[in-house]
Amino acid sequence: MIDDNQRDLLIQYRISQAKEIVEDAKLLLENQRLVSASNRIYYSMFNMLLALGLKYKFETSKHLQLIGWFNKNIIKEKILDAKYSRMLKKAYEYRTMADYNDFIDLKFEDISLMYDDMLKFITAIEEII
Repeated sequence: MIDDNQRDLLIQYRISQAKEIVEDAKLLLENQRLVSASNRIYYSMFNMLLALGLKYKFETSKHLQLIGWFNKNIIKEKILDAKYSRMLKKAYEYRTMADYNDFIDLKFEDISLMYDDMLKFITAIEEII
């Protein structure tokens, strides 16, 4: 268990990581590197989710455990609209597909929309934090 000062520093670090990864995703998308862009989009959202979890004193490195916590404590409690859960699920699915499947054919339009969703997701999470 970390103390409050360490928690605050770690929250800021995770937010900073998320925003740096946004820039990576943007560059990858602009250069049609769609598989890598989908990975970076998800991980930007994941880092913001880690920061949010820390804010609520929930700590895990497990993706599905963190997503489950988010759905139960943030979405179900109506702190955020369910559309943010759908954004996260889509990003997770694309990242998993892109990272583990062979010969994947992603569409620029889909990844571009996911990038826009990522920006909305990050803004919404940051407002809660």
